[in-house]
Amino acid sequence: MWATRPLQKFHKTVYTLTTMSATRKTLAFPHDSAANEALPEREQAPARRAPLKKADADAIPTGEPLGPEAEGSSTEHIVSAVTRAIVEHRLLPGAKLVEQKIADRFGVSRTIVRQAFNRLSELKLVKLEPARGAFVAAPSITEAREVFAVRRMVEGQMLRELISRVTSADIRQLKAHIKAERDAVKRIDVPTRSKLLFDFHVVLAQVLGNQVLVGLIQELVSRCSLITLMYQSADDAETSHDEHVDILKAIEARDADLAAALVDAHLLTVERQLTERPRAPGVSLDTLLG
Repeated sequence: MWATRPLQKFHKTVYTLTTMSATRKTLAFPHDSAANEALPEREQAPARRAPLKKADADAIPTGEPLGPEAEGSSTEHIVSAVTRAIVEHRLLPGAKLVEQKIADRFGVSRTIVRQAFNRLSELKLVKLEPARGAFVAAPSITEAREVFAVRRMVEGQMLRELISRVTSADIRQLKAHIKAERDAVKRIDVPTRSKLLFDFHVVLAQVLGNQVLVGLIQELVSRCSLITLMYQSADDAETSHDEHVDILKAIEARDADLAAALVDAHLLTVERQLTERPRAPGVSLDTLLG
């Protein structure tokens, strides 16, 4: 028993030094000073600006805490969970993401959380601000139009390729997705309907079988979730669902020109709803749900 205590102390010291080294290399958020960064969170100097509304870490879905042995995969796990929370209407544009709360929720170090924030920043879902931290992105109208322009170009051609090789099994898969959409819209299940309405476009790419395209559509769809569905009314959701039904009918009829025209009109409609009824970012989830 006595022989193991020095060894345990040695392991703890090595782990602490390793964590400090990794933290210095991860420059996700420059703090007010290097000395402030080294302090425990409860001892750090107060923020220079007025307090901001912080996102509740409970909004981010997760399984069991990941633990140190899973840190190699936990970065992408956090990226996936935050993306899902955004698409499901649980995190709003402008919401502050608190490092320590997310680290505690996933059972990982703050270094791992910073790595995840860096990845989310690359995906344009999170904005990193010096000395302030990480915030859910709040895209501008100009950025929104650019994202929708790319989607129209990509998805029109995607549908033409899909129709050239679609099978009866593919049609059944798409019909099952449409049914799930309809059920979520009818019961006004905001998180589920948001995810399913956007996932329709991802499923089209999955049916086509091009994994690079699937990744691209997933990224564009996630960015659009910040631009549109967090401000979408029940009527807007029902309209989107009806337009998906029409697109599926064109796919089933193997009418590539009609399907491409319908998806183009569908994306233009969603974009127009955004520009006609913009809302300020950073509204809390409690306020939004009334």
